Parts: sequence; structure tokens; C-alpha cells
Amino acid sequence: MDRILSMADLGKRVLGGIMGLAVADALGVPVEFMDREVLARDPVVGMRSYGTYNKPAGTWSDDTSMTLCLMSSLSKELNYDEIMRNLLKWYRTGEFTADGDTFDVGTTTRAALERFEKGIPALQCGGYGEYDNGNGSLMRILPLVFYLAARYGVNFHESSEAFEIIHNVSALTHGHPRSQLACGLYLSVAAVILSGVGLEVAVQVGIEKAVEYYGRQPLFVGELDHFSRLTRGHIKATPRAEISSSGYVVASLEAALWCLLNTHDYPSCVLEAVNLGGDTDTVAAIAGGLAGLVYGYEAIPQNWLSVLRRREYLENACHEFSQALAQGI
Repeated sequence: MDRILSMADLGKRVLGGIMGLAVADALGVPVEFMDREVLARDPVVGMRSYGTYNKPAGTWSDDTSMTLCLMSSLSKELNYDEIMRNLLKWYRTGEFTADGDTFDVGTTTRAALERFEKGIPALQCGGYGEYDNGNGSLMRILPLVFYLAARYGVNFHESSEAFEIIHNVSALTHGHPRSQLACGLYLSVAAVILSGVGLEVAVQVGIEKAVEYYGRQPLFVGELDHFSRLTRGHIKATPRAEISSSGYVVASLEAALWCLLNTHDYPSCVLEAVNLGGDTDTVAAIAGGLAGLVYGYEAIPQNWLSVLRRREYLENACHEFSQALAQGI
């Protein structure tokens, strides 16, 4: 699992992961905050129009927009100020959006961006309180796995510098160790998926490698208990009724991995995530990013892609990012 991906392979994985995230986000937007019981009576089976935000079918939200902000910045270099400037363009002017409208901005993210506007250094902007552990950094962190894989190889778990980068990218908006650790777990799993092993092994090994690292870190070791369902290997067997699909970072990560492990293709995974209710777009986006890595771009239904807003823009962004990685940024 220490191999270096070919750039052609990495390009395919970028397209699968990012488009997998965007499509899943768009599936969840119309039913965000809807109760699981309501969705059980009228489950989402494809792209819907209007709903929670009164948007046309295929409209994606902050999950995809912030992912694009990170991807655009990483296409040039790793620069935390630049990432924040991109996020501000999204927040203030509607850049990186499906239709020029910025909506569904999280409270912690909003506060961090407004701190940056006031001159607070980028790495000090993220919330550090117990109640700042929403899923706002987890939802946008996926592009970083490609950057790290290109720089360190897919087995970047051996590098404390790689984990430090993950934590810094989270801390731009979400600086609590629990949010940083969630991002580390997620990208560790994503990295092992990139190495080409089977899904269940990838999740198990990815979590084990992250836990091995975090168990040696005084700042993080006390946070591991919050992720016990994942670290003890219990998540797949957890009953659906016990899976929370809230915006709490631990719950969102658990729900996404539960959906991934209990389904066998991209459509089933992301529809399961959406139909859990609650924070539908983000749980689906987190799950969809990994599902896109596992099953590939070709596994995303064409009838979903055909209505995705600004599909060409999204695919071009993936291509430009892949090219930047191939050129060594």
C-alpha cells in the first residue's frame, strides 16, 4: 500500500471522487432537514427539484462549493491564506457555486471567514470550542487526499507532516481536535482506497493507521473515544436506527462510512445516505466522495449527471487539478 499512483490513475480518481461528492450533494439538497420517517414514506430515488432551498434539480451546495475552493487553491500551491480567500469569494460573491447563490453556510464556517476578513491569521480563524464540531471541514477536505498522495504517496500515514497539513486545512474553519481528527480518519480511509485494496479492508486499515498515529499524539489521544464505533470496528453492524445523520462531525463520518459499508454500488450508497434524513446533502457528499473513489466516475448514473448544474465546470475543475498534480504543482 505504499505505491505511488500513476498520474493517469490519479486523474480518474479525482474525477470519481469529486463528481461523486457533487452528485451526492445535489441529491441531498432538496430534502435537507427532512425527518427519516418522512423520507421512508417518500424516499429519494433520483434528482428532485425545489424542496428545502427551492432550487432546480441538480443544484449543489456548500459542500461542493467549499471543495472546489480547496481544489482551486491546491492547483497552485498549498497556501492557507489562498484557501481562505477562495472561501471568502464563495461566501461574499457567489463564486464556486452552482448558480451564483451562496446558501446553507454553517455557523462555524461563517464565523471563521468573518474573522479572516478582520485580519485574523488563517490558521487561527477556525472555532475551537466543543460546539464548533460541525461537519464543515470534513465536507470539503477530500481534494487534500489527492494532493498528499501526489506528494507523499498513498501511504502518507507515515508522515507527521501530512497529518499536520490535514489538521491545518481543517483548522481554517474548524480547529477543535475532534474535527481535525475526523478529517484525518476520513482521508486515511480515502488514501487506502486509493491504494486499490477492497472496500472493507480499506476502511479497516485506514482507520487502524490513523489510530496508530493519533494514539501517539497527546492533543488527540483523548478524542479517540468519541470515535469508538469506528475505531473498534463496530460501525457496519450498527443498526440503522442508531445511526445519526446530524451535522455533528462524528455522526456525519459514522453515517457516511456506515452507508459505504452497507451498500455495494455508488447509487445505493448515496441514496442510503440521503434517505437517512437530517443533514442529507453533507452526509451524502462525504459518503459520495468515498463511493466515487471506490466505484469510479463511470458508476455515477448518467441521468443524474445529465441534470447536475454546471457539470462541465465541475469536470474541467477536476481536470485542471489533476493536471496541476501531474506537473508537481
